[in-house]
Amino acid sequence: MIKPIELVIFDCDGVLVDSEVIAVRVLVRLGEEYGWPLTEAEAIELFVGRSEAANRATVTERLGGETATVWSKRFVELHAEAVDAGLTPVDGLPEALAAITLPTCVASSGTHEKMRHTLGRTGLHDHFAGRIFSATEVERGKPAPDLFLHAARSMGVDPAACVVVEDSRPGVEAARAAGMRALGYAGGVTAAERLAGPGTVVFDDMRELPALIAAGAVRQG
Repeated sequence: MIKPIELVIFDCDGVLVDSEVIAVRVLVRLGEEYGWPLTEAEAIELFVGRSEAANRATVTERLGGETATVWSKRFVELHAEAVDAGLTPVDGLPEALAAITLPTCVASSGTHEKMRHTLGRTGLHDHFAGRIFSATEVERGKPAPDLFLHAARSMGVDPAACVVVEDSRPGVEAARAAGMRALGYAGGVTAAERLAGPGTVVFDDMRELPALIAAGAVRQG
């Protein structure tokens, strides 16, 4: 028997705040600066949805540890500048949050510092205060299930009673690995076919989210 949903776990970048387009743009720019001609599609495949540690390891493998250190610092600086220049919530997200009555939390590959900045900039931090979890708190980031299991445990909810709202392939894979249902948001930088899979409903308008959660998100993708 499928358990009713008791907790909605949100990813942050690309689900709550429209920051993945910024990240991809910054990654392409850094690739140009450091001699790695990344396309947007390659940046999405290699970096989006993964932890800072995993992304640093990817750059280290390609360009060496010294360059990876500078790259990471530059990414934080350029990303922060772009966020301050005009980050907004994902389209339809404020309306969706207003209609969701179940408990919610955030579980992101980003650091707490980054989320304080992005969620604070968009007026969303207070909505989730005290219920924000980072990949820095667990041993393995997405696509491993560690972060989502940590969030469920901290919130006192059985993983089988959780639904995860994600916009990246590593994210939906992590949700499945955690034994949770997944809602894959395809209105951002990741194509719908990259999100589809078992136990996953793919959607492209955040305004649909409350109805999908109410329906139990049980349709298999």
